Amino acid sequence: MALPVPPPSNPCWQRLATGGLQRLKTNHLGTQLLAKRIERSPDSVAVKAAEIHAFFAKWERILTAELSQITTV
Repeated sequence: MALPVPPPSNPCWQRLATGGLQRLKTNHLGTQLLAKRIERSPDSVAVKAAEIHAFFAKWERILTAELSQITTV
């Protein structure tokens, strides 16, 4: 069963946007590429957090292992 994606207001997205995405354990190539791009992006934390949330909302069915970690990183 897929875990629900936390709402955009959840502080986990801010943590992921400020380095937490690098600590996520994943074998999913798209998630790895997103983490690298977010790390190098000059965008604001809010923009990065929104992009990460949109990514997880789109791919929630195949990112169950990653979703189980996002509130703890």
